[in-house]
Amino acid sequence: MAVYVYSIVAATHPQHLDDLDGVGKPPTNLRTVRTDELAAVVSDAPEDLRPKRRDLGAHQAVQERLMADGTVLPLQFGFTSQDDDAVRAVLEDRKEEFAERLGALENCAEYHLKAARDEDALLREILLESDEARGLNEEIRSGNSSPDLALALGELVSREVQERQDRLAAGVLDALRGFAREERTSQATGNDFLSVSFLVERDKEQSFLNAEQDLAKELGEDFELRLHGPLPAYSFV
Repeated sequence: MAVYVYSIVAATHPQHLDDLDGVGKPPTNLRTVRTDELAAVVSDAPEDLRPKRRDLGAHQAVQERLMADGTVLPLQFGFTSQDDDAVRAVLEDRKEEFAERLGALENCAEYHLKAARDEDALLREILLESDEARGLNEEIRSGNSSPDLALALGELVSREVQERQDRLAAGVLDALRGFAREERTSQATGNDFLSVSFLVERDKEQSFLNAEQDLAKELGEDFELRLHGPLPAYSFV
């Protein structure tokens, strides 16, 4: 029977999971597939598994419980394998890789940061600081309706926005990366100019949080920093 795989831990991890349920309706029972060095937390895989709230919550609850008791390699929701033997074979074949990752994540948690800036404030800054943009804007406002002017202004503003956002992203990373063991950037969406995950050691968490708060104050009200964590280290597995 197909199995649903939640995470990988060291064989010595306590794995206190007796009071937790697995995914599925009715809920499945959690169990472990072991080798000498590693263990995978699994359950039977429901045939109609979907990312519903209850199942997402069950998956996350397993990660958080394991994370509270030691280091965990959390797998993304929906990962399945053929059977217990197939899981055990992967643990054996990739034991060095998994051991390296467990060592890299030891005593760490993930913090995910998204950063955005008020669009109107950014446009005002561009018009204030760019003579070329301000000149084009003033010419358009004076009544010159040439489409070439509007196109030139739009292209200029677009370049300026990208360049300024790139500098802002680099500045945020420089301010915080010294408190993290690793970082992983992902594609920013919407009005965000940065989406990044930091792997932060437990004994540096408060320093990291203080640095993020100081940075938010320094940037001011035009900026929005949204920090989530501590999280299982999905981005670093």
